[in-house]
This record gives sequence, structure tokens and C-alpha cells, in this order.
Amino acid sequence: YYQLDYYREKSDSLGSIQSMSRKGNCLDNAPMESFFHLLKIESLPEIKSCKDIAEFTWLFRKYINWYNNDQISNKTKI
Repeated sequence: YYQLDYYREKSDSLGSIQSMSRKGNCLDNAPMESFFHLLKIESLPEIKSCKDIAEFTWLFRKYINWYNNDQISNKTKI
């Protein structure tokens, strides 16, 4: 999809920047893929019950705050 002209044009018009792995390097986006995987599995019931984008935004910000400040990391044990 990233190679489709209309996708790139829409992305550019919204001011977003594409994040793509270089050819043959699947590790570039691994941290973000891991984060979004956790978001989905830990928040799926709440996400499914969202009635609109405002509710989803609130839920997402709440999750980010928990992830950054309260989550116990297996690596650091804090």
C-alpha cells in the first residue's frame, strides 16, 4: 500500500511521514509493532466498546499513560 500513489498523496496531505523498513530489514518497526500488539491484546474489550473516535482517543491516552508510568517491565522489574 505504501507504494500506491493515492496512499502517499493522502499521507502527504495529512502531514504524516511514512515509516517503512528498508528492503530486507524487518527489524526497523519491531518496537512499534510490539507496542501495538500489546495495546490490542490488553485493551481489546475496551476498544471494541468505543462509541466514537473521542472515546478511543481517551482510551489510547489512558493506555499510553499506564504503559509509560505504571506498567511493570519484565526486563527492569520496576
